[in-house]
Amino acid sequence: MYLAQTTVNGQTHYSIRESYLHQNQFLSRNLFDIGTDPAQYIVYPGGNSFYIHESIEEQLNDLDVYPKDDELEDIFWRFLDPTIRRALETFRNRQKNLSPRKGPKATEKVTASKFHIFDQRRILYLRCGRMNQQNITCVPHKLFQVLTDKSRDEIEQMFIEMEKILAVREYKTYAYGIFNLQDFFTQWFAKTSPKLLDQKAVDEHFMGEICRLNSDPAFWGGMETGDSLNEYLVRYAVMYFDYDYAPKSFVEEYILKFINSRRDYSPSFKSRKANLEEAGVLFKETPEELKKMTRKDLVRLYRRRIQKLHPDKGGDHEKFIKLTRVYHHLLKTKT
Repeated sequence: MYLAQTTVNGQTHYSIRESYLHQNQFLSRNLFDIGTDPAQYIVYPGGNSFYIHESIEEQLNDLDVYPKDDELEDIFWRFLDPTIRRALETFRNRQKNLSPRKGPKATEKVTASKFHIFDQRRILYLRCGRMNQQNITCVPHKLFQVLTDKSRDEIEQMFIEMEKILAVREYKTYAYGIFNLQDFFTQWFAKTSPKLLDQKAVDEHFMGEICRLNSDPAFWGGMETGDSLNEYLVRYAVMYFDYDYAPKSFVEEYILKFINSRRDYSPSFKSRKANLEEAGVLFKETPEELKKMTRKDLVRLYRRRIQKLHPDKGGDHEKFIKLTRVYHHLLKTKT
């Protein structure tokens, strides 16, 4: 599942969508219309705790869709109260570092040819800050694993979110790089200083590339397209024509490269797994009862316990942290 956003009459509307496999192709479908204010579905029982309103999960279950672990919390995370989000950010990152990393199965070899070249260029720029796409075939294939098992709609929604890291001054350079416009020029500075090129010629090549991509069925992968420029490509036309290349000093270039090289950095964290005995003590239930509980029963039990153990309610801080840790561990065992 993923969060999708569209603009209707100048307002941003949100919905929960799902990618699914159909005839060896990933397509997408709407699951739940959130509206213009996703925050209305976040419930705050007290302190820094929160949960997503049960009506969403119930409607998803009616569609035979069962969210995994913290999938719904991940979708609504950006709409959480800023104060609570800051308080939980460290713990949230810690839990993600503890979770086992999911990669391709041993029988599935990930190759760059599996992904569209335009997606590869965008990933390379956003992850590594590289405008020069000449050696893209030498990039480790695992860099593109984030594109695996996603519909075109989900991929485009992912890029909309990823592109928020771009500074305004990067917009035109980004568009120039991901459409690989340097390949149309022989000048040595085409790879580093596109503003020195004949801009009329650059504009013509950009229009040719974006129109070619707009009519490429291999790129859209079963997604419906019309005669006009697809809304997912309109933003690149805006980036290219509405902005200009920003002048960069040597210091600015060095700082930008430093930031880009660390965009995906996250500190490591190690901890032991909680066992059923510890969970039984914290939840005040026997290990056998915890094993028998359904996912919903465990969520309800957790919500009751956090209101008693939460530090803001006079509870013990260490027990609250342990309770949350064992809850997430147990949640992964429930189907």
